[in-house]
Amino acid sequence: MVVSNLSAHEIDRIFQAMADATRRDIITQVMVREQSVSALAARYAMSFAAVQKHVAVLERAALVGKERRGREQIVQANPETLRRAAQLLDAYEQIWHDRAERMVGILAENKPISEKGQKS
Repeated sequence: MVVSNLSAHEIDRIFQAMADATRRDIITQVMVREQSVSALAARYAMSFAAVQKHVAVLERAALVGKERRGREQIVQANPETLRRAAQLLDAYEQIWHDRAERMVGILAENKPISEKGQKS
């Protein structure tokens, strides 16, 4: 299954990055508005360095980007990567819907003769 030209490695990076609650919250925060790493670090009960590491994981997964502005590193969301991840999940959902429809069809075909002829 090919979704938006994502490689297996890219898919792994995206979902591994999103597996952490702090990183998901960072994504949420920078989707609302870009923020400096310092501003993000003030939100969490962890060191600045720990927040920097979380941002680095998100950056390697292309979920966020950083831009230097003066002395600050500004973190911005990358909605395109999130869109691609959503497309992948939609594709998986479609596979399950198709599978369920096939099962319903198989079950309908295999009804006993006595049930097929009954009126409701």
